[in-house]
Amino acid sequence: MLTHDFYYELPEELIAQTALERRDKSRLMCLNKDSGEIEHSTFVNIINMLNPGDCLVMNRSKVIPARLFGKKKSGGRLEVFLLRDLGEGIWECLVKPGKYARREKI
Repeated sequence: MLTHDFYYELPEELIAQTALERRDKSRLMCLNKDSGEIEHSTFVNIINMLNPGDCLVMNRSKVIPARLFGKKKSGGRLEVFLLRDLGEGIWECLVKPGKYARREKI
């Protein structure tokens, strides 16, 4: 598996730029795994889609602006994708083009 297998274009207008004031009004896409039918709803209706014995997993992760664009001293473009905060201002990241990027202190 290669990292470029995970690159794809996603139009910015399809990405929420801010959270809704009322989170229960967030859009919810539901897939019926038996029929393959997709239904669009809102999160407030999720209680109507759960059955006894279902497992609901809560995800408390936060979205950060993880894709950074920059310019090298030579004028070339650089893309940095932040993966994980290691603490003390150090991040694990993917760099494109990584072959020509140097590690530097800011």
